[in-house]
Amino acid sequence: MRRLARRAAELILEEVPRPDVSALAAIPADTARSLRRGRHPAEQLAELLARAWDIPLETTLTRVRSLPRQRGLTVVERRRNVRDAFAASSAPARKVALVDDVYTTGATADAAARALRRGGTRGVEVITLARVCRRWRVD
Repeated sequence: MRRLARRAAELILEEVPRPDVSALAAIPADTARSLRRGRHPAEQLAELLARAWDIPLETTLTRVRSLPRQRGLTVVERRRNVRDAFAASSAPARKVALVDDVYTTGATADAAARALRRGGTRGVEVITLARVCRRWRVD
């Protein structure tokens, strides 16, 4: 993703209009996984989009605990897994666009948005590079 960040931002800029927000905020990385990966994809995207759209990058959203992997969890398990995983360390902007690389079930974005709202944000939008779509088999 490190090498693809610029292209990913270009794809978003081609398809997503500039949001009417006070700031952008990346979904905070899990510290242990970030150290292994190097840079966090959501942070890279947020930085590039903030620069392109001339929108401040919000840094008050933090991850307050490390999480087990989300892969393979049901929607309910994912929501439980990320509940209270984020906090606003100080008063965040009034209207924020959260940036993440992949939107799977929305559990992570929802938990991060809740933390921002608890901190004082009044409106939250979500911008992602990809949305996971699943086929549901009906027997």
